[in-house]
Amino acid sequence: MTNIPPAAPIHPITRSHHGYDFVDNYEWLRDKEDPETVAYLDAENAYVEAETAHLAGLRENLYQEIKSRVKETEMSVPVRVGKHWYYGRTEEGKSYSYSCRIPVEEGQDAWTPPVIPEGEPVVGEQILLDLNQLAEGHDFFALGASSITTSGRFLAYSTDTEGDERFTLRVKDLDTGEHLGDVIEGVFYGATWIGEDYLFYQRVDEAWRPDSVWRHKIGTPVEEDVRVFYEADERFNVGVGGMRSEKYIVIASGSKTTTELWAIEQATPEAEFRCVHRRQDGLDVDIDHAVVAGEDVWVVTHNATGPNFAVGWTPVSGREEGDLGIADLHPLVEHREDQRIEGVDTYRDHITLGYRAGAIGRLAVMRLDEGGFTEFEEVAFDEELYSVASLGNPEWDAPVIRLSYGSFTTPSQVYDLDIATGQRTLLKEQEVLGEFNREDYTSRRKWVTARDGAQVPVSLVYRADLDLTRPNPTLLYGYGSYEHSIDPGFSVARLSLLDRGMIFAVAHVRGGGEMGRAWYDNGKMAHKKNTFFDFIDVADALLEQGITDREHLVAEGGSAGGLLVGAVANMAGDRFKAILAAVPFVDPLTSMLMPELPLTVGEWEEWGDPLHDKEVYEYMASYAPYENVEATAYPNILAATSINDTRVLYVEPAKWIAKLRATATGGNFYLKTEMAAGHGGVSGRYEKWRQTAFEWGWVVNQATGLEA
Repeated sequence: MTNIPPAAPIHPITRSHHGYDFVDNYEWLRDKEDPETVAYLDAENAYVEAETAHLAGLRENLYQEIKSRVKETEMSVPVRVGKHWYYGRTEEGKSYSYSCRIPVEEGQDAWTPPVIPEGEPVVGEQILLDLNQLAEGHDFFALGASSITTSGRFLAYSTDTEGDERFTLRVKDLDTGEHLGDVIEGVFYGATWIGEDYLFYQRVDEAWRPDSVWRHKIGTPVEEDVRVFYEADERFNVGVGGMRSEKYIVIASGSKTTTELWAIEQATPEAEFRCVHRRQDGLDVDIDHAVVAGEDVWVVTHNATGPNFAVGWTPVSGREEGDLGIADLHPLVEHREDQRIEGVDTYRDHITLGYRAGAIGRLAVMRLDEGGFTEFEEVAFDEELYSVASLGNPEWDAPVIRLSYGSFTTPSQVYDLDIATGQRTLLKEQEVLGEFNREDYTSRRKWVTARDGAQVPVSLVYRADLDLTRPNPTLLYGYGSYEHSIDPGFSVARLSLLDRGMIFAVAHVRGGGEMGRAWYDNGKMAHKKNTFFDFIDVADALLEQGITDREHLVAEGGSAGGLLVGAVANMAGDRFKAILAAVPFVDPLTSMLMPELPLTVGEWEEWGDPLHDKEVYEYMASYAPYENVEATAYPNILAATSINDTRVLYVEPAKWIAKLRATATGGNFYLKTEMAAGHGGVSGRYEKWRQTAFEWGWVVNQATGLEA
C-alpha cells in the first residue's frame, strides 16, 4: 500500500516590501493553536512514521548500540567550591542526572578530587537536585540556572518544562532541604548571587530578548524586585555575572558587534552600577578582574587593534566613568592575523587564554608572580585534530586548572594541570563500553580550494580499515554562522555510522569561526553565499576525488546549518542523495522582516536588515531556501523540528516541506515535529538517543541502503 503524503491547504497571502510581492501559500501554518495547523503537523508525523516503518529495526539497533556503549551509571569529576566537593551522577534507567556534593574532609588535599565509587552509596552525600524528580509528570524538562552561594547554604535553580526557554527560578536552603518562598517566573538563563541575601537575574521582552537585569532580596516579595539595568536598543542582549575573585559583579550589554560594560563591587550589592566601558560602534570588549603586584586591574579582551582580538590590561582605579582606556592598554597578547583570541579567565596566581590557530582551538597559561605578568605558554597535545578547553576552577586561589580534551577518535578526558610544575594529571576518561578500540578509527584534515581561491578546511573521520580506493557512503556536515566553530569531538552515536562503512566529514565553511574573525566576516551579511559555495565546493571535491559519489552522499545541517543545507538543496541539490535538516532556519527572509519575532532585531547584524534596506532584501531573497524552491528534482529531505522552539520556529520547516512537496518534480520530503520539545530537541538522555536513532537511521538508509 502506498502512503499518500499530506498536501498542505493553500491559503495565499501576499507579502510586499521594497516594490516586491511574494505570494506565500503556507504562512497560515504560523498559528500553532489553529486546529488546521495541528491537524497538518499530525498528518506529517503520521506520514513520516509510515514511510520509515521499514527502518524500525535499524532504528532499534542504533538505539541499542548507543545505549550499550554508554556507561549509564556514571560520575563526574568532583569540583571544589568552598567547603564541599560538587559533582553530578547518573543512574542506569534514569533519564536525568543528580546534582550532589560531599564535604571536604579535614586533612584532605585541598585540590586533589576524591575518587567517589560509582553505583554505590556515597558516605556523606547530599543530593542537591534530583532532576528525575523535577521532571516527573512533564513531557519536557530542562535545567537553566544552578548557582550556589559562597557559603554553600543556598541554591538558586531554574527549570523549563515546555521547551520554550522561559524559566522559573527557585531557591533551596541546602541546610534544611526546604524551598524558600522566593519563586520568580519567566526569567532568562542564569542567576548570580551576592552573599546570601541578593540574587541578580535577567528578564526578557516580548521578542525573547534579555533586556533587563533585576535584583531580588531573599525573603522579600518578587513584586519588590529592583530593575538595576534596562537596555532599550533591540539589537543588544543583557547578561550579568560575578567574577572568580568575588570582588565585582558585571553587567554586559552587547550586540553582535558592540559591547557596553557596567560594574559594582560585591561588597555593595545595592549600589548603582557604574559604567566601565561605554559602547562604541564596532568595538567588542570583555573584562576580567586580576590582582597584579597588589593592584586591582582589568584584563581586557578587545578588537580595537584588529578583528582577531588582542588582550591588554589597565588599572581599575583612576579612570573616568565609561572610559576603559582602550587606546592606552598595556598589551599582553598582540593582535595577529593567524590567531583568533577567544577570551581569558583570571585566577589569583595565573591567567588562562583560549585562542584559535591552525583551524583548531588552543589553550595557553600565564603565571602571575611578584613582578606581575609573565608570558603565556601553550598547553600542547600530540594529535593533529583535537579540542582542548579550560573547564576552569571556581576557586580564585586554586593552583590547578581543570582541562577537557578530546578528538574525533579520543573519548573525552579530564585533566588537572598544576600551574607551578606544568604536570597534567588524568582524572577521568570517558569509558566506551563494548569492544571499542580507538585505533580502529582515524581522522585527518584535508583542504579544498573554493571557487574564489579560499582554502576550506575539511575534517574526515572513518574506520582505519575502510577501503578508500573506492567511493564510500559519506555524511557531510556543515554549519557556518555566528562565528561558531565545529571542533573535533568524540561521539558514541557516530561510531554506529562509521561501523557501517560511512565517512563522517565536516566542511568548516566561511561564516564559522575556525579560521579567525575574517573567516566569519566573509560568510555573513552580504557575503553569506560564500557559506553555501564553500559547502558545494567541498562536496564537489569529495566527488571528484572519488571519496564518495552522488548516490551515497548525504548532507546534514541544523539551525543556521539548516539554512546552509536548505540553500544548497536549491543551488546544487544534484550532488546529494539526501539531506537531513534539523530545526532548520529555512525561511530567513520572512523572519528577518518580522521584528516582533524572537531574536530578529539582534540578528540583523548577522544577516542584514531586509525590512529597511532594499539591497539586503534582494540579496536574502536570492538565497533564502523557502523563496527559491523550484520545479526541479531535489534530494530526499527529512526536516526535524520542535513545536516549542523559540529560536527557529517550527513554521519554517513546515512551510518549506509543504512548498517542496507541491513544487519539486522529484524527491521525497518528510517533516517530523516533536510535540514536546525545544530548539535542542527532546529532553532526557534515553529520549535523545531515540531521536538520534530515528534521524541517523534515515541517514544510514539513504547513504548505504541498509535497513538493519
